Amino acid sequence: MTVDKELEKLSRLTPPAATPEARARALTAAMQAFDTAENNAPATQGNAKGWRQSSIINWIWSPGMNKKFLAGSALATLLVIPAAGYLAIELTRNGSPIVDQTEIAGNLSKSEASKQPTATAGQPVTVAQQAPAGNNSLAEQSVADAQAPQDKEAPALGKPNSSQTSESDANDVAALTNKPEGSAAALGVAKRAAPAAPGIVPQRQFAEPMAAIAPSPVPPAEGRVQIQLDPNRERFANAAVNPIKSVATDPVSTFSADVDSASYTFVRRSLTGGAMPDPQSVRVEEMINYFPYDWPGPDNADQPFKATVTVMPTPWNHDTELMHVAIKGYDIAPATTPHANLVFLIDVSGSMDEPDKLPLLKSAFRLLVNRLKPDDTVSIVTYAGNAGTVLTPTRVAEKSKILSAIDRLAPGGSTGGAEGIEAAYDLAKQAFVKDGVNRVMLATDGDFNVGPSSDEDLKRIIEERRKDGIFLTVLGFGRGNLNDSLMQTLAQNGNGSAAYIDSLAEAQKTLVEEAGSTLFPIASDVKFQVEFNPERIAEYRLIGYETRALNREDFNNDRVDAGDIGSGHSVTAIYEITPKGSPAVMNDDLRYGAADKAPAEAADSAHQRELAFVKMRYKRPGEDKSALITTPVNDGNVVATVDAAPQDVRFSVAVATFGQKLSHVAAVDTYSYKAIADLAAASRGTDAFGYRSDFLGLIRLADGLSQR
Repeated sequence: MTVDKELEKLSRLTPPAATPEARARALTAAMQAFDTAENNAPATQGNAKGWRQSSIINWIWSPGMNKKFLAGSALATLLVIPAAGYLAIELTRNGSPIVDQTEIAGNLSKSEASKQPTATAGQPVTVAQQAPAGNNSLAEQSVADAQAPQDKEAPALGKPNSSQTSESDANDVAALTNKPEGSAAALGVAKRAAPAAPGIVPQRQFAEPMAAIAPSPVPPAEGRVQIQLDPNRERFANAAVNPIKSVATDPVSTFSADVDSASYTFVRRSLTGGAMPDPQSVRVEEMINYFPYDWPGPDNADQPFKATVTVMPTPWNHDTELMHVAIKGYDIAPATTPHANLVFLIDVSGSMDEPDKLPLLKSAFRLLVNRLKPDDTVSIVTYAGNAGTVLTPTRVAEKSKILSAIDRLAPGGSTGGAEGIEAAYDLAKQAFVKDGVNRVMLATDGDFNVGPSSDEDLKRIIEERRKDGIFLTVLGFGRGNLNDSLMQTLAQNGNGSAAYIDSLAEAQKTLVEEAGSTLFPIASDVKFQVEFNPERIAEYRLIGYETRALNREDFNNDRVDAGDIGSGHSVTAIYEITPKGSPAVMNDDLRYGAADKAPAEAADSAHQRELAFVKMRYKRPGEDKSALITTPVNDGNVVATVDAAPQDVRFSVAVATFGQKLSHVAAVDTYSYKAIADLAAASRGTDAFGYRSDFLGLIRLADGLSQR
């Protein structure tokens, strides 16, 4: 008790004031201790000598402060205040990435910090504004992060690039940091947004410093802020899966050809990246048509296609059958390929500044240039805010000039695709080759955000320009920003195809091994129409081609645009059909259906034994009137077991099954990934480039990921 009273007395006493000399000695000792710690610490990022800006000030300041004549004097104040101001300016001017205010002010404990979600590419980060006191570890880490240079920022945080950030990015940053658009934080990004001229490599751009953001008071514990960093903006066409249709009411199926392969590559990239693909990104027909098949082709170019039909049991449903229609285009001999006039329309916007975008794109086009003939011509147009002509039409005989122009490409600016498309078509028209191949090759991550950027506006531009006989190929690159829906729109309306390139090996496949089918068309506006015999087939379902559906009357209308097929292209269509009388029939018979049949039709049995009738319409290059090819399907096309079907047919069915399972088609819900893998492995056959072996690996990945 006596001790407590003594302490109480002491607490009421006023401590003696420190002398100026004592205060100066204490301050000097503290600064020297700080300097010693700095000198013994490892070199900080961005300074080879290991000093921070504050260390330099301290080194100059500490000896002076030890002088008695400065201690406590007005002269000391005059020196200290400017020095502190200089330090603040230096730390602000050389500040780096935006540090979340709540992380600094909150002082979260390590245990709490470990519960926070980790930022990954394309995922949002949630920052909880809750701050248990007593631990400054996270605040210290935030300060250390602020002192690190910007180019060391983890890419998962969606850091704006120093020389390519657009004005819209500045607005986004201002919004994320609760700063007005004209604030220092926003202006720090906008100042770095001036792009290099399209197609020209600028001098090295160093990151302009971003203004420091002062921590704000910690909000109430119940307040939470959702911050979206590097959002995944990939866009896909939203198409419902084809339904089961009754032959009694809807006996005819009509659709456009599709030789694109972008969907398979996107699915592969998702699975190898450890994630199941977006079901909307899965287009089953593109997955099937990704693989080369040894379908029988036509003997000569007089008839550019040959159809081979196989009817087999359905692996996932014993009560239905599959009608497999395989189309093979005539393969033009390399020596007889026409001259090519190609315009490379290359996106060099800031969003392309990723290893799997512009650098990969440049390597891909180098491969293509090496594949072309000396008399072919190449032009290069770039776009980033404004379109620019990097290379006027140049013969491939001057290959070094073309490759040099490709090597000089550098990213910067926002994406004004419409102006670039106009410029590219103008160059293609300028170097137009009669009876040759005239094609614009658009390479982009799909981000069109400046100028006429709606799908309809760009579609109109492409439709107007294709009348000049110039086709369009669309090549997609990169992740996180891919506008697949727009790529499909442009390719379909530009009489061309779309592919997605995620590696140099894929570039080799698309632009070198399949250059004939990619560059040299043998037919345009290719349409398919299948009529089912109601006497034999009760129902049918087209697998895939949801985005290529046509009206029945479109088949004979030559003004309706459809897909194009290149030299040697393979096109496969698969129907799941339900024989009449099968327990799998989903629709009831029509009460008045039999009464509607005319006596003449009932008596006519000429085609009663046919299962279906396949028709194809196409136009030869440069022609406006279509031609017709027909193929009846009867019992001669039927095989009794799955194993009796040709090897390539079985493998393509395995791919179709896998695609349906990834897109959540109810028909294959109970068919396991292991069963799909067994079907594919048994029909793999010759696999010169390893594509089918890679496919088996994807099935295993999907199986593992689906069980998480």
